[in-house]
Amino acid sequence: MKESLLFNAVVNNLEDAHELIDTAISTSLKESKPVYVSISCNLAGIPHPTFSRELVPFSLSPRLSNQMGLEAALEAAAEFLDKAVKPVLVGGPKLRVANATDAFVELADACGYPLAVMPSAKGLVPEHHQHFIGTYWGAVSTPFCAEIVESADAYLFAGPIFNDFTTVGYSLLLKKEKAIIVQPNRVVIGNGPAFGCILMKDFLRALGKRLKCNTTAYENYHRIFVPEGPPLKSAPKEPLRVNVLFQHIQNLLSSATAVIAETGDSWFNCQKLKLPQGCGYEFQMQYGSIGWSVGATLGYALAVPEKYGQRAIIFLINNGGYTSEAAIHGGPYNVIKNWNYTGLVDALHNGEGKCWTTKASCLTWCIRSSASIDSIPMLTNTDNTILLYIHCFQVGCEEELIEAIGTATGDKNDNLCFIEVVVHKDDTSKELLEFGSRVSAANTGPPNPQ
Repeated sequence: MKESLLFNAVVNNLEDAHELIDTAISTSLKESKPVYVSISCNLAGIPHPTFSRELVPFSLSPRLSNQMGLEAALEAAAEFLDKAVKPVLVGGPKLRVANATDAFVELADACGYPLAVMPSAKGLVPEHHQHFIGTYWGAVSTPFCAEIVESADAYLFAGPIFNDFTTVGYSLLLKKEKAIIVQPNRVVIGNGPAFGCILMKDFLRALGKRLKCNTTAYENYHRIFVPEGPPLKSAPKEPLRVNVLFQHIQNLLSSATAVIAETGDSWFNCQKLKLPQGCGYEFQMQYGSIGWSVGATLGYALAVPEKYGQRAIIFLINNGGYTSEAAIHGGPYNVIKNWNYTGLVDALHNGEGKCWTTKASCLTWCIRSSASIDSIPMLTNTDNTILLYIHCFQVGCEEELIEAIGTATGDKNDNLCFIEVVVHKDDTSKELLEFGSRVSAANTGPPNPQ
């Protein structure tokens, strides 16, 4: 389900340009969402008095909760949760928009409930929190997480988005009457009542001071939890497996790194990564856009140049086709021409670029990605320009992967590194197989009548 356009300013004349542009900017700042401004090409270079005079200071009035509504919502929510035997907390992606992540953690600290996140909220809550139990994603949740959430007699969802992807084909075993849904400006308790004009961060922070501490559900989780073991050890020169790749990616993570997870099977494999304190994480599933991560990696790097270094690593998992799509709906269209991805360097270079190539690795100034490949960029940053030097490697076994990662992370390497990982076409996570069958069942059938 795609959200409607927040604001679109179409500037066709100078008379209302100032008002339209200011409205767009203020709307974006207030809602923490993108807006669009389009300006007719014949206007861009025309001077106008409203833009040439001394600048008028721009300010936004602070948004405040309705205090009477806030008090009523707190009273109802505290009564609802305090009478529950094993309540839980689940964080959603709108925690970021509402600027409420700190308030949510404060609530978790105070109430003692187990703390889970929806898949697109991974990284918004510290995974080292003493009551963190993982990702709640229905049938493809972190092990033992769904069992605790869905068996609870009350759950508070802060900033959730429920669509066919986040609900695994609308198969979540949740009941509305057990839920408190907290959105950026609204609180709904069970089947009612609903309270509007309440800021999420105000509600969560105040609720933590009202609730009784209840660790029952977390104690239940602790009783049933069994740690995961490492993947089977690879034989010498054995074809590389995805679970082995991710063991090495896990070892790369630190407080100075961030993960950008691509659409597809990387959704599930990246959810299993244990994020160190301070490690960033970006994950987009509202649109399910294949290829999103490549542009997002550049955007993320340019947004925080002072935090990270001058290098990024992109792992492109080449399984020879649309394996993630095939898990949902099989067909010959999921088998595509398998390009020589690292060979694109020679075509771009053509004897004139600032790069060199060998059979094992190559260097060039730009990168292109195919939508047919599940890729996982692991970001530590790129340069502040679009012209990037890139080391390229193609690996097919663990020994080659270790060598490529060693080069990518070497002290003398300040370049973007592109590692193509060749794996078997059927090498997928068990979560993708479960997800694919459930989403396929939910989306198969005649169209809904209009």
